[in-house]
Amino acid sequence: MAFVLEVPVTLLGRRQNLVSVSASRRASTYASFSRTQRRVFSISATLNTPVQSVDDKNLARANDIALPIMVNSCMGKMGQAVIEAGISAGLHVVPASFGIESDAGKTIQVGGKDIQVHGPSERETTLASLVDEYPNLIVVDFTVPNAVNDNAELYCKSGVPFVMGTTGGDRDLLYKTVEDAKLYAVISPQMGKQVVAFLAAMEIMAKQFPGAFSGYTLEVMESHQATKLDTSGTAKAVISCFQKLGVSFDMDQVQLIRDPKQQIEMVGVPEEHINGHAFHMYHLTSPDGTVSFEFQHNVCGRSIYAEGAIDAALFLAKKIQSKADKKIYDMIDVLREGSMR
Repeated sequence: MAFVLEVPVTLLGRRQNLVSVSASRRASTYASFSRTQRRVFSISATLNTPVQSVDDKNLARANDIALPIMVNSCMGKMGQAVIEAGISAGLHVVPASFGIESDAGKTIQVGGKDIQVHGPSERETTLASLVDEYPNLIVVDFTVPNAVNDNAELYCKSGVPFVMGTTGGDRDLLYKTVEDAKLYAVISPQMGKQVVAFLAAMEIMAKQFPGAFSGYTLEVMESHQATKLDTSGTAKAVISCFQKLGVSFDMDQVQLIRDPKQQIEMVGVPEEHINGHAFHMYHLTSPDGTVSFEFQHNVCGRSIYAEGAIDAALFLAKKIQSKADKKIYDMIDVLREGSMR
């Protein structure tokens, strides 16, 4: 069985383009979900953006090169991936980054660039000096959940626009802090543009076809590196869509796979990506057990998130330059703008 569902992207804010959601039969690599009959859906979403003129491209490139970004924290793998993506995009990565106290004073080389780590006690003075040197500075934050609110408060106090890719923290307080400061920011726990597009397509399906899977049972398996202890926010968002489609499911039913042996043998994660991956599988079964569906999205490495964070920074810079009325954005806004390199 195969189908293609084409949905107007006007629902995502861009006219005359299509999001294509395709499905095809394939065999599952998940042993624990074996069934007599299975239909596996591989979902893909594509946004076509208008072709720019040569002059437009040169102007955009010139603006991109001039943009300075500060990436926190450079000692982490995600922070390093963002730095490399920023350098690759031609942005100016400033040679400073926030880190934990035990790393303060260290210098790390990423992408051929030396970055000095500044501890918590140096954050305010460091950021102030950077703002003096780079007035149009944008911060990209991939730190830790317990630093989200303190960091956001500092960015707002210093008047520095930021991209927040860190999950956790008090999200209501985070948004209130930014709103009260009237500061420009992109806040999104999911920076992977294609994953965000998939989530948008799921939201469209849930809105257009509520109850389509009423009576179906849902099983969810997600695998991440062992250091991720909580349930994926992306998985929670997809499950929410299935609930709107009529499926009854509690979040504590999600099967978390964190054991490397299981990840390799059962899930099919390449061994070289055990320490950096995000595999998700959603299995639906009809009430009589004669029909089943699977939705999968698997990510190896961190480049998809790093590139999305850089696109978000470039998007934010344009909003600041145009003095847009709206201040707080998410990755759906970045996609709507067609801001995908």
